[in-house]
Amino acid sequence: MSALAGLAKESAALLVIDPQNAFVHPEGTLGISGVNIAPAQAAMQSIRRLAEQFKAAGLPVIWTQQVHLEKDASRDAKVLASHTDKRARVSAISGSWDAAFVDEVADLIDDPTYVVVKHRFGAFYETRLDALLRMLGVTTLFVTGVTANACVETTLREAYLRDYDVVAVTDGIAAVRPAWIDTAQAVWAQYLGVVSSEQEVSEWLEHSSRPQALGLHHLLLETKDLAASERFYFDVLGFDERKREAFRDGRKFVATHQGLALVEGGPDFTGAASTLEHLCFRARGIDAIAERARAGDHRIIRGPGPGPYGHTVYIEDPDGNEIELFDVSV
Repeated sequence: MSALAGLAKESAALLVIDPQNAFVHPEGTLGISGVNIAPAQAAMQSIRRLAEQFKAAGLPVIWTQQVHLEKDASRDAKVLASHTDKRARVSAISGSWDAAFVDEVADLIDDPTYVVVKHRFGAFYETRLDALLRMLGVTTLFVTGVTANACVETTLREAYLRDYDVVAVTDGIAAVRPAWIDTAQAVWAQYLGVVSSEQEVSEWLEHSSRPQALGLHHLLLETKDLAASERFYFDVLGFDERKREAFRDGRKFVATHQGLALVEGGPDFTGAASTLEHLCFRARGIDAIAERARAGDHRIIRGPGPGPYGHTVYIEDPDGNEIELFDVSV
């Protein structure tokens, strides 16, 4: 089983570190400093494919942009030489061609909200990245970009220390010195997250985008004595009421924050004991699920159509239970 299998698509974003002329173009700072930028150029092809797939799946693609200042008093105060002193020039000066995104991916960067400017290696260090990810509901980061042993690795560490699930996508990551990459990846896999290939990520993305039930939303019990059931679940078990209203056929209905709902027994209720009225699941691809049910000769009770939580279908399972599914993506 793939190490990515347990990751929820809805939690994920692609993070692309510094795909800029300074680090990828032959005439950028690394190129004129004698660094072989061929691996970085190859990584851009993988990054483009991944970005297109994440966008098509409706998932965020976030781009970081390294920007240096021509005069940096903080860095100038250092006694020991900065890494910027070890190149032909300071890279990615603010406003320069060097700092611009490379042509290979520039057309995909169409919303400034998803561009995070940074001034040091780490994408989280004194940037708005963490706040942006929290607003987007992202808890899983697929990380690509340049360079492996500086900006990428620093960001992987920062993400892990903030309790994100971290996946380093190797095809989309390039190192200044290829000899360093194997050791780096071994460290990442041991301490920071999962090391994965572009193909593995693509397969995970395709698999996790298929129509499927995602998780239990609530159980609905038909009760022989609603008041007695309320006293048990609320007073004894400590459940909390979420809403109270009339059921679709007029019976009294109460839902809880704990995922259980109660309804009065209907005209066909035996009265012997409470019974399962239906199971409700969050799902993706309701119409496709309904088509699969029809193809398998399962009875569609209602829908697909509007329901209390969104686009909904009710399907009878082989034991006659009513299964409600509503689409979280609509």
